[in-house]
Amino acid sequence: MSTAVPADLTFDAFAPDHRADPYPAYHRVREATPLFPYALGDVPVTLVTRYEECAAVLTGNDWGHGYSAGISPFRDTTAAIPGSFVRMDPPEHGRYRKLVAKAFTPKMIGEMAPVAGTVVDGLVDAALDRGELDVLEDLAVPLAVAMVAVRLLGADAADGNSFRAWQLAIARGSDPDSLLGPDDISARTDAAIACMGHFARLIGEKKQQPGADLLSELVAASVDGDFLTEPEVIGMSLLLLVAGMETSINLIGNGLLALLRHPGQLALLRTHPELIGPAIDEMLRYDAPTQFTIRVALDDTRVGEHTFRRGDGVVVLTGSANRDERVYRDADTFDITRFTGNRPPRKHLGFSLGIHYCVGAPLARIEAEAAIRTLLDRAPDLALADKPIEYRPSLIHRGIRHLPVTL
Repeated sequence: MSTAVPADLTFDAFAPDHRADPYPAYHRVREATPLFPYALGDVPVTLVTRYEECAAVLTGNDWGHGYSAGISPFRDTTAAIPGSFVRMDPPEHGRYRKLVAKAFTPKMIGEMAPVAGTVVDGLVDAALDRGELDVLEDLAVPLAVAMVAVRLLGADAADGNSFRAWQLAIARGSDPDSLLGPDDISARTDAAIACMGHFARLIGEKKQQPGADLLSELVAASVDGDFLTEPEVIGMSLLLLVAGMETSINLIGNGLLALLRHPGQLALLRTHPELIGPAIDEMLRYDAPTQFTIRVALDDTRVGEHTFRRGDGVVVLTGSANRDERVYRDADTFDITRFTGNRPPRKHLGFSLGIHYCVGAPLARIEAEAAIRTLLDRAPDLALADKPIEYRPSLIHRGIRHLPVTL
């Protein structure tokens, strides 16, 4: 490796004691080395800690998932879910992603923006009437249900509680199995089975009565052509539900928490609402809803001065890369103007990079902008309630359980 690894250096960012703030633990390893040998259970891997090396892996043609080639050292937690294109490598990945991308064209996103605004207005109306708000359960979650489950997938809003429970169990289960307990693995399996059963029934309804939603388009692709099978449509629906809801919910929760903990930045955004776009980017950099991803060397390849052999696994610590001082000045400072001006810094990794860049990123942005702008506009005295902040146990997906605020 390019940097000798100190013999006493350990990585403990995944420990429960660091759940509230893993960034100092990231910093210690990142400053020592860009590539750190580590073990996920009995799987030897390399942690990629710095921005340049993370970007090289995420965008390199020699890196992928390796499941179809049978070379991945990681357990394939989505093997039983056909159509889960996040686990695929080219060319299969591109074929599936192209279908899903139809829902996120500029035209479609333009039509979704006012819908998100209307949903948020109704949720904030109810909160103002009550005089209290849990940003997660009373705003971010019902907004995600409305936009992802109902608007995107054509499901029934009455099933929102079930979708949330399934989504949480599957998201928690997306962590490597060595970081999970038996109950987490069992809950993941049960939730996936229940969710896929629900979508199987919904697909039957869409065959009889298609709607103006992505699921109806996917159903048509399975009926009219030979590309998609019905199990693949079910798998893609489950993926979109979990990834779409988890990302937007945690972006809103983590982002608003950062604003409320930095009153100067909150005041600046109130004064200059046009900064909402760069502010969302800074939220994604500063405390991203996704903290890491895994990749496998598809061929012998080099990153920096280190050679990886075909089948070697890495954990790409995007949460660490987003705080890399080599790329971001005052990286631990929350600054909503960071991504403004004629020469903004390098693109953050909050939505990843390369062919697996988050396909639902435009929708997540719309939801976050609508929720945060509306709260700032309509709750001038918005402040954190005097209650502790508790983080969910998931490691890949970083989010808080509740965010109570006073209005």
